Amino acid sequence: MRLHLLALNPTDSVTDGFLPAAARLGLDVTILTDDAGAHQRAYAEREFRPRLVECDVRDFRSVISTVSQLGAPDAVFSNSDHLQTQTALAAEYFGLPAKDWRAALRAKDKGQLRRHLALAGLDAVRSAELPPGADPADLDVPFPCVLKPREGVASEDVSLVGDAAELARRCAEIRARRPEAVLVVEEFLVGELHTLETLGDGRTRHVLGGFRTRLSPPPDFIEEVLTFVPAHPADVTGQVLAQLDALGVGLGACHTEFVVQPDGRARIIEVNYRAIGDQCDLMLARILGIPFFELVLRAHLGERLPADLGARTDRRARNEAVLADRAGTLTAAPGPYDAESDGVTLSYRPVRRVGEHHALHRTNRDYLGVVWAVGPDQQRVDAAVAGFVAANRWEITP
Repeated sequence: MRLHLLALNPTDSVTDGFLPAAARLGLDVTILTDDAGAHQRAYAEREFRPRLVECDVRDFRSVISTVSQLGAPDAVFSNSDHLQTQTALAAEYFGLPAKDWRAALRAKDKGQLRRHLALAGLDAVRSAELPPGADPADLDVPFPCVLKPREGVASEDVSLVGDAAELARRCAEIRARRPEAVLVVEEFLVGELHTLETLGDGRTRHVLGGFRTRLSPPPDFIEEVLTFVPAHPADVTGQVLAQLDALGVGLGACHTEFVVQPDGRARIIEVNYRAIGDQCDLMLARILGIPFFELVLRAHLGERLPADLGARTDRRARNEAVLADRAGTLTAAPGPYDAESDGVTLSYRPVRRVGEHHALHRTNRDYLGVVWAVGPDQQRVDAAVAGFVAANRWEITP
């Protein structure tokens, strides 16, 4: 069977998750990408050898044309935030299992997500869009509010702003880097941040649990630590699932971020219609003891998911990012590491290579590496992660 996978830059989710899973399933994989060289380097020492084809993957017309020339596949798939709508349209064009392209668009477009949920009567968040050149002073928004790109990722250019002057200043900073970006300004949703991880085949949906997320101090929203939650309270999960139903989410993996307010109300922050990243998907497969990546691919091949995935609920986990605190060159850092002790498995993966120079972004792009542990109780996995961080050093030279 043939799988066409759309991608931009290489990611751990694809390199360490979906491509090995495709190999185990015996799939013939072709990667459509706008950067074939980066993928060739990423897979140079891997056993799998996907075919690489250059394509303007951001344009669904180019994707359809390229796939037509390659021959009909059995599935068209992507785990990229930026490519879900294009992938859905291409899969639908070829009569393959496909996400509803409208649902993919609603999830990606943060302004459209807010409008759709409000029209569905499920949640009304005060929100406004700011096109290029528009004056933020003309907006009627409550303070504090959150400013973010309409189609942003990785907490990039997301900021809590306290007044009109700060809003104007932050808008100017973002526009200097992204002059064509449409910005969204919305009310700040107070509450503890959580995620819900789901997997569906378009008919059956499984809730895989979620994570409790610790963020950096305001005004930024950097995800610093995620701890596994086997099950959120039933009423909270029900509220989130009702909103996903209204959006049309159904096929494949979905990673939803939401806050729970003091009155128990669950309010969605954003919907990422793909598997959770930053090593959490690899950790999730270990936590649950299921072939997570194979199941996602099987769903996109049109297979029904089992009624019972056989997922474990007796494990706990912690995923912690090691963050840069200044701009400069990374001059010392540990390499990849895996260990098992006292019933706890621990993994560390670098995000930034020694010798690389980076600015300080104040986003998830400041990750130097990610360390995660899975074990029988939270105390032991927390101790394992803390021990690894304390035993290693990361040095940045200005």
